[in-house]
Amino acid sequence: MDVELLIIALLTFVIHLIATLAYAVRIAGVRTGRVAVSMALFNILMLISRTSNAIQAPLLAKRVELSILEGSMEGGLNDFRLIIVAASLATLFGAFFIPTFQRMFTRLVNAFSVYQSVPKLLVRVFTFKGLSHARSSLRIPMLTNVSTAIKGKRISFNVIVFNTIAVAIFTVGVLASIYAGYLNPELRATAGQLSAVVNGVATILLFVFIDPHMSMITDEVVNGEREDGFLRRSVIWLVGSRLAGTLLAQLILVPGAIWVVFIAELL
Repeated sequence: MDVELLIIALLTFVIHLIATLAYAVRIAGVRTGRVAVSMALFNILMLISRTSNAIQAPLLAKRVELSILEGSMEGGLNDFRLIIVAASLATLFGAFFIPTFQRMFTRLVNAFSVYQSVPKLLVRVFTFKGLSHARSSLRIPMLTNVSTAIKGKRISFNVIVFNTIAVAIFTVGVLASIYAGYLNPELRATAGQLSAVVNGVATILLFVFIDPHMSMITDEVVNGEREDGFLRRSVIWLVGSRLAGTLLAQLILVPGAIWVVFIAELL
């Protein structure tokens, strides 16, 4: 793996790590009773994710462009598969880190109610006291939580399936569109622009089937209509389906690229 590919993989890792940790934000919101504030503070991390995404796509596109111009397209598919592996590893790492992140984020939300200023909050985070709080928040996930999630009442099976599909499409949205440049170099610019169309399908699944359902569960837990454990079990199922989605992405990468080429040729 060369340096450029390593950077792209690291950017992918950051994107999927933050997306996985987003599930812990709902738990922190329930614990503090400040769901809206929790989501607002998490948007700071989402800025990092979007910046990483904005850098990743051009780097990958340039890599493909140079390979096509040099006529050295052999091994290109392996590069894309390694990038998807980075997404799977990020999801696993995020899942392991969720208990710690949830505790750290809960403290941040409570601290924000005192300081009521994001800059002041960020300064506090990097003080010795803030770092000591982060260290004391370290927790190792318990396997019993996973077994409880499997045996206990869970969220709708349809939501789990839709989340798996949505994550798979999001994972390959940009990758398949750029890889399509290998399949039809003459239309690589058009194919690259079609990533928004591919991701649009995942966005519809997310905003129609997944996010409203999880928001309803979060509100019901806050209002005492559901137990806190149900939300935790739901998060475990969603993290598991997210990991499954990144694995499914390996299977749909090439078919997705072929589909992108087909659409590009129709335009």
